[in-house]
Amino acid sequence: MDTAFRTPPHSTTTEGAPRTVGVEVEFANLDAPSAAAVVRSLYGGALEPEDPHRCRVTGTRLGDFAVELDMRSAHPGKTEESDAGPLGKAVGKAVDGVVEALRPWWGNIGSLVMPFEIAAPPIPIDRLAELEPLFAALSAQGAAGTDASPLFAFGLHLNPQVARTDGDYVLDHLKAFLLLAPWLRREIRVDPTRRLTGFIAAFPVDYAVKVVDPAYRPDLDGLVGDYLEANPTRNRELDLFPLFAHLAPETMAAKLSDPHVRPRPTFHYRLPNARLGDPDWSLAQDWNRWVAVEELAADRDRLDALGTDFRAFAAREALDGWAAEAGRRLAV
Repeated sequence: MDTAFRTPPHSTTTEGAPRTVGVEVEFANLDAPSAAAVVRSLYGGALEPEDPHRCRVTGTRLGDFAVELDMRSAHPGKTEESDAGPLGKAVGKAVDGVVEALRPWWGNIGSLVMPFEIAAPPIPIDRLAELEPLFAALSAQGAAGTDASPLFAFGLHLNPQVARTDGDYVLDHLKAFLLLAPWLRREIRVDPTRRLTGFIAAFPVDYAVKVVDPAYRPDLDGLVGDYLEANPTRNRELDLFPLFAHLAPETMAAKLSDPHVRPRPTFHYRLPNARLGDPDWSLAQDWNRWVAVEELAADRDRLDALGTDFRAFAAREALDGWAAEAGRRLAV
């Protein structure tokens, strides 16, 4: 098993601060208070229940963790003010009261098919190994991962902070990801149920062919515009909406309105399975596959050469063999 965490080519930001990574893992068969108790037992801090299906663990040695059922309707939220008159407001409050009373029940039903999720705080890359015991402890407490049921389309999400914020840096990482995505899917053995849900849909081939062209070098606004035109959805293996909302908020706002997009200076890598309960799985395996993307992005000559070859494979309609070719080229 690959248990050593590799360091990417750029381990610090342009300000010299260590880069961080946010990690989110989905699972079943363990409720929020129980999972939060596992977090506290490993990292300390205070357990703060917010509702029957959401807890926070604050002040741990790594920062603040959130544990919740990944189902918005199971959690209380702020009600929006209405312009209705007194009667309308009274009715609205009555309806809100019924909805709030039903949330715990609805969450109990939802927990049968929807995952719970632990969202770790941003952690410096050189401390990622400190999360490995969490995965083992969750498994020991009975947490079930992707492989436990055909209904479990659970994922592991990695949110690496970007080292730079210029368009060339972002573009090189998108190019590298598009070139390695078939290899990543083969190595990860992405669960069939996760493929069917559409949450981690592959990028369109014609878009990939366009972007990996060595001659494709738009500015940041052009990159964002092209991306949104071809991918008007967050449901991609590598979701760049949060990063683009951070880097180019005006361009994003002009083309997209999605209240669920939170601007942040990170890549949102959604492809890996959450294989809790599998003794042959480690966080390091999936992190190191991501590092392969960053290594390719940092080598412009290899990036352009692979881009040219990818386009040739696509022209021959032979992309089924690209995963093996990309793996062979990475091994050289």
